[in-house]
Amino acid sequence: MAVTVAVPEDPVQQDNDAEPLLYSTNRNEDLLTTTSNEDSSSSDKSGSHKDKNSISSGRWFGVELTPDNIAVAMVYFVQGVLGLSDLAVSYYLKDDLHLDPAETAVISGFSSLPWLIKPLYGFISDSFPLFGYRRRSYLVLSGLLGALSWFLMATFVDSKYGAAFCILIGSLSVAFSDVVVDSMVVERARGESQSMSGSLQSLCWGSSACGGIVSSYFSGSLVEVYGVRSVFGVTALLPLITSAVSLLVKEEPVHGPARGLSLGNGFFESSKNSIIQLWGAVKQPNVFLPMLFIFLFQATPQSGSATFFFITNKLGFTPEFLGRLKLVTSVASLIGVALYNGFLKKVPLRKIFLVTTIIGSALGMTQVLLVTGLNRKFGISDEWFSIGDSLILSVLGQAFFMPVLVLAARICPLGMEATFFATLMSIANGGGTLGGLLGAGLTHILGVTKDKFDNLALLIIICNLSSLLPLPLLGLLPRDEPDSDENTDIEMTPY
Repeated sequence: MAVTVAVPEDPVQQDNDAEPLLYSTNRNEDLLTTTSNEDSSSSDKSGSHKDKNSISSGRWFGVELTPDNIAVAMVYFVQGVLGLSDLAVSYYLKDDLHLDPAETAVISGFSSLPWLIKPLYGFISDSFPLFGYRRRSYLVLSGLLGALSWFLMATFVDSKYGAAFCILIGSLSVAFSDVVVDSMVVERARGESQSMSGSLQSLCWGSSACGGIVSSYFSGSLVEVYGVRSVFGVTALLPLITSAVSLLVKEEPVHGPARGLSLGNGFFESSKNSIIQLWGAVKQPNVFLPMLFIFLFQATPQSGSATFFFITNKLGFTPEFLGRLKLVTSVASLIGVALYNGFLKKVPLRKIFLVTTIIGSALGMTQVLLVTGLNRKFGISDEWFSIGDSLILSVLGQAFFMPVLVLAARICPLGMEATFFATLMSIANGGGTLGGLLGAGLTHILGVTKDKFDNLALLIIICNLSSLLPLPLLGLLPRDEPDSDENTDIEMTPY
């Protein structure tokens, strides 16, 4: 659940709402878990995580909807609903700024940079309380920063450099809010079973998918009727929801010296100890090897930017139709979450990675039929072929990415869950950014431009086959058995 600006590949909804027809990999999104984080060391197993002072308002995907959980779910909902701007950004870069596919992919990679340093945001939130709060204040700040970036896009930006800067700031606001909600609750996943971790992930991505459904259909219509600037203006209002839901977060104010921004010896000593502790955890084989797999798993080339130019410039798909296509993929993503939550969350991770990667690579080849026009020889129009292709790939892609998040959450060492999880997600996002840049390089080498698509089919084939490359490294993952009802950690045996 995953992206949350797609340009056109969405590093936040790190995707997500991104159409699998247009994007060869899903966005990398982060863990939603469920409890307050006044002190991670006070986390317990299973039922003891419930906040006895909160009032339950029901359950969704098997997770109790306490005020804290609602706040976290709403942050992910905002990530999904920010997909309203995806098509507007893509058309703005293509039509208003006249960029080619390779340049568009580079800007997409640039906008992913804030997701590569997420541990820094966790450290800032933990060490520098604003107005006495470590969580609420930063949620407010993140929402305001996102609103500012889209306001600038709607009014003053008129160059690719200005657009790249504003997209970067918007991405930063979402990345920071992601870290804040993760730091509230991520320690819950370590003590839970794979099944419960899957339920938590399902709540996260289900919220994001719902946000995508809300925004998807109108994203294309608004671009076509009112133009990209108007869409950016409407989008500027959405991050303010993140600021508003900070009121739901139950957090005790920090008293005493911790309120200030002390940079004395104690601060630096604490920073040094945190870095040493983090490195000590990372270098452990049962942690480092799964991290390496996650990075390589995300680092395969992507052809999304070039495909977007093809379906708009060559096939003539309108913004309204792409909005409908986005609606289909958002609904399909929600189906993928339900599929994982209902049938796959107890399946061993190695088996899920193996099967979904092979099936995804094979189905991804169907895009070649669209590029070469073979679908029309079978009597299937480009529009209907795109809808069917996107529907299937979205369901598979969402179920395919969920295990990445579950794996990342479950290898976090005790006592440093938030920082370590942010580090893992930065590594995963770094792999996705590398994949986008590799795709941009291949696009340039193969001579695919905004009006020349002779080698696009070859580009798609290379990108899809490359997704199989990490499979021989499945042995790097922890060996786990089908889940039971007991809340036990998996045994971290890498071989």
